[in-house]
Amino acid sequence: MTQTTRPTRPTQATRPTWTLSGFGDEIDQDPVVQAAVLQALGAHHIEVRSAWGVNIVDLDEDSLDRLAGILSERSMGVSAIASPIGKVDVSLPVEHEVERLTRAIAAAHRLGSGFIRIFSFYRGDGVSVESIRDDVLQRMRALAALAEASGVVLLHENEKDVYGDTPERVLDVIESVGSDHLRVAWDSANFVQVGVGRPFDDAYAMLRPHFAYLQVKDALSASGEVRPAGEGDGQVLETLTALRDDGYAGFASLEPHLTDVNALGGFSGPEAFGRAGRAFRTLTDQIGVRLA
Repeated sequence: MTQTTRPTRPTQATRPTWTLSGFGDEIDQDPVVQAAVLQALGAHHIEVRSAWGVNIVDLDEDSLDRLAGILSERSMGVSAIASPIGKVDVSLPVEHEVERLTRAIAAAHRLGSGFIRIFSFYRGDGVSVESIRDDVLQRMRALAALAEASGVVLLHENEKDVYGDTPERVLDVIESVGSDHLRVAWDSANFVQVGVGRPFDDAYAMLRPHFAYLQVKDALSASGEVRPAGEGDGQVLETLTALRDDGYAGFASLEPHLTDVNALGGFSGPEAFGRAGRAFRTLTDQIGVRLA
């Protein structure tokens, strides 16, 4: 598609650096392969959602130790724990996700990450989004309180069909909870898939004060199909340019979803993941941002 933004490049002396990462299990179930592909793309960090086909909140201590060893041997840091917390029906008891977050926090501490991705709960068929607000906020406050006590920061992802899937409801969650330990993980593709026609125009200024983490994928408005960054309608280039100009210096995590999407995430495989990584680097090169 034709991009409307015509960004200027910073000089070499002022060129900002963002830290490239990616969802390892979008590449392969084996963390060794995950790390190798990410390093081939120039990344020295990984976002951990699962390893050996087991979700991060279900890995036992021995498996966490094994994973930590593999990453340490390859000098790979962990940008975030991509947990499934909050990706459940809001009718479940508060304690259900608090207990799972305890396990995600243990994984974060073992792997040396300060960020944990979470969601703001699904609802049953025929249940209005307005009717679950109080229950969502009760649960999000409990999760944020645990994060505060544990010294981690929760990243709310604007996943399709959770309470906070539109910009206004993302802001509602963040402001209503009111914790520095609950911040925004921005995903342009997810906004497109819930009908936000121009995510940068419609949401960036609103959410930028709470922005802490960039997830990288794009999508087509007509079909919802996920595309590499810059190949959809998510105004990714506009968003990246604004982040550069705002002084963003955090993580940019590839989550391509190019060959499969399922309830717990998605898959791309090494080849498609590499294509997504190169597409993103094309955009950051265009605006003069270094990825490291």
